[in-house]
Amino acid sequence: MKAFTTENLRNLAVIGHGDAGKTQLVASLLQIAGATPRWGRVGEGTTVTDYDEDSIARKISLNNNFANLEYKDVKINLIDTPGYAAFVSHARPALRVADCALVVVDGVNGIEVQTEKTWQYANEFLLPRFMVINKMDKERADFGHALDTAAQSFARSIVPFTLPIGQEANFRGVVDVVHQKAYEFDKDGKAKEIPIPEDGRAVVDTTRERLIEIVAESDDALMEKYFENGTLEEEDIYPNLARAIANSKLCPVYAVSADTLVGLSILLDHIVEFAPNPAAHEAEYGFANAERDGERITRKYSSEEPFSAYVFRTIADPFAGRINVMKVVSGKVSPDATVYNSSRDTAERLGALHVLQGKNLDKVSEAQTGDIIAVVKLRDTQTGDTLCDRAKAIVYPPVEYPEAAISFAIEPKSRADEDKISSALHKILEEDPSLHFDRDAQTKEFILSGSGQLHIETVVDKLKNRYHVEVALHPPKVPYKETITQPVEVQGRHKKQSGGRGQFGDCKCVFEPLERGAGFEWVDKIFGGSVPQNFRPAIEKGIVEAAQGGAIAGYPLVDFKVTLIDGSYHTVDSDEHSFRAAGRKAFRNAIEKAKPTLLEPIMDVEVFCPQEVSGDIMGDLNSRRGRVSGMDMRGKQQVIKAQVPLSEMLDYQSKLNSVTQARGSYHMQFSHYDPLPGNLSAKVVEQARAEGRIRTHDEDE
Repeated sequence: MKAFTTENLRNLAVIGHGDAGKTQLVASLLQIAGATPRWGRVGEGTTVTDYDEDSIARKISLNNNFANLEYKDVKINLIDTPGYAAFVSHARPALRVADCALVVVDGVNGIEVQTEKTWQYANEFLLPRFMVINKMDKERADFGHALDTAAQSFARSIVPFTLPIGQEANFRGVVDVVHQKAYEFDKDGKAKEIPIPEDGRAVVDTTRERLIEIVAESDDALMEKYFENGTLEEEDIYPNLARAIANSKLCPVYAVSADTLVGLSILLDHIVEFAPNPAAHEAEYGFANAERDGERITRKYSSEEPFSAYVFRTIADPFAGRINVMKVVSGKVSPDATVYNSSRDTAERLGALHVLQGKNLDKVSEAQTGDIIAVVKLRDTQTGDTLCDRAKAIVYPPVEYPEAAISFAIEPKSRADEDKISSALHKILEEDPSLHFDRDAQTKEFILSGSGQLHIETVVDKLKNRYHVEVALHPPKVPYKETITQPVEVQGRHKKQSGGRGQFGDCKCVFEPLERGAGFEWVDKIFGGSVPQNFRPAIEKGIVEAAQGGAIAGYPLVDFKVTLIDGSYHTVDSDEHSFRAAGRKAFRNAIEKAKPTLLEPIMDVEVFCPQEVSGDIMGDLNSRRGRVSGMDMRGKQQVIKAQVPLSEMLDYQSKLNSVTQARGSYHMQFSHYDPLPGNLSAKVVEQARAEGRIRTHDEDE
């Protein structure tokens, strides 16, 4: 494929709710432009952008995928984003690099939950928008209803640029409100101009008046002219439409059917005519180093600027290897160029440059400012990295993903799987930065976290099908801890005599509870030589080792102080091992008298939800032993702050989805440990006994 100048590029992220028809729309636009030899169909698993086995089997997009087409000497890059709740966060990096969002709305259902969520993502990146009301050929499709739900949910600057001719199965054409023409479409999507239907003339005129009014509002001089004349001349309208769209003052809406191709060629005409090119963006900002602690640096979308590119997607291809997809922010780049990875302070040689058409890589001779390209087998580069000219280094801030909402303990089914799992998961995490994989130091479990159960299930499927690793999932263990509740004075005495040199260690200690979070404190108050100085650290070590095994349920014992006050030793039989055993026995004697209790982790939780369900959310949090501490409004969403035990939050995402119809989200972070109520403590102890966690301390004998 030839290289395109910045002015002849359009980068669109296709966003919206699941099943709105985004993937089919992309496939049909490629068909209209002649970019593919065959018209891809979602139902047949033949679309360009849903090409992996999981997407075809589930008939949903699982990550961002790419297609491009050439239309009227303009290259249009399309990023097909997921619309299901578990994967919708992938729209964020797509919107980060797009110059315009193409919002796809179901003509039957109107605005839905994930449409609202991705619209908010687009707001974060200050992105202009086009809206497509799709499926206009379906039963109960209603353009007016879908348009009304959009106006209620978003802003009054949403204006139809095309209006439908015919309804449901009779949807056969559109009226181009901007150019005041009407078209009918044949089965191949070719447009034939027809007269504007008289029965819809009033709607066309009203819509055009509204369009002129919004164009006038986008500029003070135009507003003055509009007030004077009551309208605007044609020469005032056309040049300012693109400017109003680029400044997010206007969102054009199109009636289409991706299944019958009606309206798509007009949509492509308008994308070429009105969608902003990359140079319409304000300058991108970055920093001089990876720590991002200095002053901001700006970089314009210009071929005259030094080269820089932002890597926003990594694909682990089983044949090509690792593919890094990037947007050229400034300058231009040629194949085999050596560039600087400023995020990791390493040099990278690019090799061949490609554009992605689904899973296919097509070589290009050069990449200009604003284009989206792919490079294969870079050594160190990952998603979120910046590549640039070393002499003019810049680091662009990476996209932030929402916090993982659900976690599972992941366990390999065999020793062979155990050996392969780390490498396989590393490759999956390269592709999907919204996943998290870690090992809990206390429970010793491997924890896989994602945005929903379906998200985790697709990872398990990918491990099995792509990497031949089988794993089992189960809820993660709660990292309980233990502590003591009252002070005691105890003696730990270890004595063994079995012929020859014996073992002897003796210590007297005071155990005291400390405040939450204080950890462990050791105080040596022995005066004189009742225990030699060189043996005293062994007593502490023995107590610390014993504390790791817990007092009642096998969880680490924390927040206590031990004061060594006395002891005795034997000149021949005493050694470090003996005093370490004495320390362990002192610990065992203490927990018999110090009334140990279980502690549970308490989380700071923030729940984001529609205001109308906030009462239900607070009631549910209270039922989970939560303490609501405050409420706030952020935009249109209610924010509820609470402290809730971690054990009560393990299944919270599914409940939140149920109450809010998947419009809610939450995040949480560790706050502190609190005592676990007695009735629940007994259940935890019983579970620990069943798992064999409770130690007998026989090894101290």
